[in-house]
Amino acid sequence: MLSDKKARYQGYLANTFMFVLTLALIAGAVELYVRLVEDDGMQFDLEMWKYAKSVKMISGDPLIGHEHRPHADAFLMGVRVTTDGAGFRDEEIPVEKRPGSTRIMMLGDSVLFGWGVKQDETVSARLKQAWRQAGHDVDVINTGVGNYNTIMEVEFFLTRGYRFKPDVVVLNYFINDAEPIPRYDYSFIERVSAAWVYYGSRLDIVERELNVGRQTDWRSYYSGLYDDAHNPGGWRNAELWIRKLASSCRDNGIKLLIVNYPELRVLDPYPFPEVQHRLAALATDLELPYLDLLDSLRGEEPASLWVTPPDPHPNGHAHAFFARAIGAWMEREGLVH
Repeated sequence: MLSDKKARYQGYLANTFMFVLTLALIAGAVELYVRLVEDDGMQFDLEMWKYAKSVKMISGDPLIGHEHRPHADAFLMGVRVTTDGAGFRDEEIPVEKRPGSTRIMMLGDSVLFGWGVKQDETVSARLKQAWRQAGHDVDVINTGVGNYNTIMEVEFFLTRGYRFKPDVVVLNYFINDAEPIPRYDYSFIERVSAAWVYYGSRLDIVERELNVGRQTDWRSYYSGLYDDAHNPGGWRNAELWIRKLASSCRDNGIKLLIVNYPELRVLDPYPFPEVQHRLAALATDLELPYLDLLDSLRGEEPASLWVTPPDPHPNGHAHAFFARAIGAWMEREGLVH
């Protein structure tokens, strides 16, 4: 009797072991398949995952959330990404500026950072190159970080960015800058498994297409950020922090400009005029110069401006349009000398 129980128990353990081993082998095979076959260096979700692992780090300031590692070096979305000692995607910028030079600090998220864009083709780099070639002694500092929102950008400036003593600050606003600060409580499997990220992202896409559960399409999602009744912390928080930035710049004799970047999936008719109107009205209320970059893309085919067809981040071609528009506008404002 006892021997029968022992045999059954041993059989149960053996079956359980074989089941777990089989699952582990399948998971390992799927992980290898994703890393060796599906990962071609241009998969948006996988590249963002690598970006978080190799370039980003958690900030000691919860309102900044995360920041770039100093002297990071990675190859992401087809381009090399390097950061200087301050974590900027830029040449090494000393804290003290050169006598007689003009220093422009660009605040923004992945759009300004130049996701999928070569470093010398980003808006900031193009502006600096053009002005220096024209004989202006100008630094244009690219402080853009992926997944930043307005709160994080302003908090960075108020606690760290101000030390670089810019003459001009440009708040480069994108529609998702009214999002909350991202979460950082990732599970172990989210941190280590490319397959989990890859297939999880595709499941999310399918759910959005089928409108499963609470998933919403991109239009509804972006519009919802500005729905004061259902999302009071969205635009209202962004507005509050823009006002904080304006107050700080005014108190310290710094020129502040606001630039609005369009969402590139649909340009005509543009689906988010309410966001444009709110930002323009805020700039008017604060007596700040305001530029909407939608006009710089009139007549362009939206997909021609994307990093990849699934990823509508602006590519180098779009950054060229943006840089020309911003440069001409700032020169008209007399901000470059």
